[in-house]
Amino acid sequence: MDSASFFPNIIAAISVFLLLLISHTPCEAQLSTTFYSNTCPNALTAIRTSIRQAVSRERRMAGSLIRLHFHDCFVQGCDASILLDETPSIQSEKTAFPNTNSARGYEVIEAAKREVEKICPGVVSCADIITLAARDASAAVGGPSWNVKLGRRDSTTASRSLANTDLPGPASDLRTLISSFANKGLAARDMVALSGAHTLGQSQCFLFRDRIYSNETNIDAGFASTRRRQCPTNSGDSNLAPLDLVTPNSFDNNYYKNLMQRKGLLQSDQILFSGDSTDSIVSEYSRNQKTFLSDFGNAMIKMGDIEPLTGQNGIIRRICSAIN
Repeated sequence: MDSASFFPNIIAAISVFLLLLISHTPCEAQLSTTFYSNTCPNALTAIRTSIRQAVSRERRMAGSLIRLHFHDCFVQGCDASILLDETPSIQSEKTAFPNTNSARGYEVIEAAKREVEKICPGVVSCADIITLAARDASAAVGGPSWNVKLGRRDSTTASRSLANTDLPGPASDLRTLISSFANKGLAARDMVALSGAHTLGQSQCFLFRDRIYSNETNIDAGFASTRRRQCPTNSGDSNLAPLDLVTPNSFDNNYYKNLMQRKGLLQSDQILFSGDSTDSIVSEYSRNQKTFLSDFGNAMIKMGDIEPLTGQNGIIRRICSAIN
């Protein structure tokens, strides 16, 4: 064989070998901030506009959308399973104890999905829309923004049982909270930062009644007295009170200042500042809002990484509440 034919044959053989090697190498699809840059370049703008309109109509919705993202990611990962309605084959997470008559914003996600479907049908997942909505809701009320990694796909299943076990409750002690977040790959500092989302939103009377009538030393007496007016011992279960009594519609660090004054509304709030390991983080965030906002954004990015469906896993739902 002369040299003229030898080298092309060698190059061809190497190329075939590399193709075979690549085809047999496991490929883990990764989330990316530029995932829709080519397939739906206007998606993020359309979603942001839709979310801002919803928050403009009802400022309380900002906190609800951030909470919806949290309640989605802690159950089966960030896969939009929380949006699925009940069917003969699906036990909806909407009816789990932490969500029933409590989780809000489903219709806001559906509205954003409709806008995106108009410009690029079947491309953008409901799971990504929930994740973007949390970021856009935060920014709409003066909170931090962050770069959202995208490329999640939607589940075809939901789990009411996991929603009942994996979401920490309003009476959780510190060990339970730290453990619940650690199980999802989030550190204690992430947990305290994410709890700062309670600078927004409202809670129902039945969730904080035990705390305000407990006469324990970890609650300010005047604060408890004020909250009792709208939360009687035997009625008014759905009456609302702000989670942050100072600036309930603005994203700031007053939540942590409240905790240091023993004015956390939920037991799971006040336990973060109760003479234990997270006291120093609460104190730091109460003094330095910039640090809190930065840590919150970083923790939200980490939460968005919990067990996403990517690549060929899952589907892209046309309507977020149902399987295609």
